[in-house]
Formats: sequence, C-alpha cells, structure tokens
Amino acid sequence: MKLLHLIPSLNPDYGGVVSTVLLSTVELNAMGHETEILTLDTPDSFWLKEVQTKVYALGPALGTFGYSARLVPWLKAHAHEYDALIVNGLWQYVGFAAWRALKDSSTPYFVFTHGMLDPWFKYFYPLKHLKKWLYWPWAEYRVLRDARRVIFTCEEERLLARESFWLYCAKEAMVPLGVPVPPADDEKFTTLFLATYPELQGKRILLFLSRIHEKKGCDLLLEAFAMVAHHHDDRLHLVVAGPDQAGWVKKLQSRAATLGIASRITWPGMLKDDMKWGAFYAAEVFCLPSHHENFGIVVVEALACGKPVLISNKVQIWHEIVKDGAGLVDDDTLEGMQRLLNRWLSMSSADFSIMETNTLLCFQKRFQVQCATERLLELIEDSK
Repeated sequence: MKLLHLIPSLNPDYGGVVSTVLLSTVELNAMGHETEILTLDTPDSFWLKEVQTKVYALGPALGTFGYSARLVPWLKAHAHEYDALIVNGLWQYVGFAAWRALKDSSTPYFVFTHGMLDPWFKYFYPLKHLKKWLYWPWAEYRVLRDARRVIFTCEEERLLARESFWLYCAKEAMVPLGVPVPPADDEKFTTLFLATYPELQGKRILLFLSRIHEKKGCDLLLEAFAMVAHHHDDRLHLVVAGPDQAGWVKKLQSRAATLGIASRITWPGMLKDDMKWGAFYAAEVFCLPSHHENFGIVVVEALACGKPVLISNKVQIWHEIVKDGAGLVDDDTLEGMQRLLNRWLSMSSADFSIMETNTLLCFQKRFQVQCATERLLELIEDSK
C-alpha cells in the first residue's frame, strides 16, 4: 500500500503530532508499505534532514493558517499515485486543500483530528473559538464530512469531539496511537543523563517532559510540588523538560524562586534521543497535569520505560491507565495535583512495585506501535 501523510510542519518543537507522523511512517515502511510525507516546511528546514522517509516540502506557507498556492495543484497532479492520504490535524490549510483536491477524486483521504476538536478549547480560548466558528461551516465541516473516516485515538476523544461545533458530521473510527519499544539499555541512558545533570545523582526524580505551555498545567505542577517538597527530604527533585514555545520558562523559574524550590528543579530544555530516554529511565515517576491532552505520546513512552504516570483526568487515555493500574489520576487543579503527589509519596514500596509492573503490561497490551499501525491499515483497507 502507498500512503501519503499531510502535515503543516515536521518541526519537532510542535510536539506529539509530529512524533506520531514520524513513528507511523517508520513502522509502515518497516512493514513493507511505501509511506511519504507532504509538508509546508521550506525544503531547507534543518529538521527534515533527520526524517527517514521521502518528504515533499512545498513551503514556505503564508500566515498561521499555512496557505500555499502550490498545494492543491500538487495534490491534483499526484493524488492518484497513492492508495490513501492521511491529513494530520485541523484548522490548517492542508486539510482544506485535501478536500478541494480530492472531493471529486477516487483517492480517499482520512483525517486524524489529534484532539483538535476537544471542547476544552471552546472554554479556554473563546475568542479563538469564535474565529474558528467563522471558518467552520465553509471549510473544516466539509473536510470532516467528506473524509472517508475521521480518526480518534480513544473513546473519550471521540465523544468530546461531538460537543465542539454544531453541524458536526463525520464517519468516525478509532485507531490508538502507539510508540515503539524504547532502547533497552536503561543503565547506559540513565548514566548519560545523570552525568549531564550531576545534581540529580541520588534524587527521587519527578519528571515532566512535554511542551512548556499553559495547556500542559506546568504551573499547577510547580505549585503542588512546592506544597509537598518542604515535607520531604532533599532527595525529591522535579525535572521540567521541553521546548519553551510560549516564553513561559522565566516566569515559572521566578515563581519557583518565590516558592523557595528553585534549587530543587532542573530545566534541561528539550530532550531528544538518548537524553530523552535517559530522563525517563532516571525518573521515579512521570507527571503530565494537562488541562487538555487527546492522547499523550509522552505518557505512553513513560509506560514503555516502566515508569508509573501521574496524570490529570484531561489526558484522555486516563481510563486505560486506571483500568490497568499503571498510574494515578486526579483533577487538573492545584488540589488535584497535590493529591496526586501525596498519593505517590505515601505509597508503600510493595504497592509501588506492583504499579511499576503494570506499566509495561499496559504498554504491551494497548500502545505498541505495531498494533496501532496494523489497526490503521485494516481501517484503510476496510474503507475501500
């Protein structure tokens, strides 16, 4: 099967959607399929050099909408070469261009919403939601209506999507995201990470690894950590890792100083490859207190490394985590985060050991990339 992923950008700073597309293409190609990517990055974008599949870079795109006059003509000329196109995300020109180019074509397109229909955005960004309403009836509504399937990664994401916009119409399907089994030499990666950040030697590390953005609840984690840290020995240490797209780190660091916990937090920035795995393996637990998270690739990566997860109930795979006993879940509030940390810190060693075992079982049963890729292929084949 020959497939084409459409995505506005492959810049890794954009987080989970980019990781998902890259993982999918690698796995599909390894299974003998031919998978390519079309993006509106400029051809000289440095991050494209690391991509392990063929990329068509049609940028530069104009504005935040990502308009490119080259996109529709390219799709009309080449869509027949593919068995299906996969649009990743909403509210960008790539989706509308796919609809324009393929609405009278025999080549089907599928849409991964990647959580971008969650009603959380409606309440947290009302002005942006109003702007999307102006765009919805003549563009995104049609993109979803005419897609061969609109794909959600879990049941909660699918149900919440129906609450965002009137006139919602889609042929829904579910395909969980997945990640590959991480490198197994945990001691090697842990040693590398701790050698780079020697202040973490001997610490009980609480790891946050994601975009540093208000949506991720970093401020809640900081406040809750301050509340519990003073009641525990100095071995308890918070690592806040990730790209600072919103320029928020300095404000958070200033708040940490005010709270008296600056010396108990490490800010390594964005971690990749060996350093990322080293951070996971060195941590005792992983925490993601997001106000909205349609899936949470980093949560699954933590599970794959055998690390229990402390997450909010806005991370939409929380039902699966609770069911499998692979972590703890609470509200995306300061009180909820404080309860999460206290529950973790008060666990007996026996109970914590059981939870560690459950993490790997949860990952193997639900989130291995091979299983997710096979489900995607079945969906495309069954939809012909």
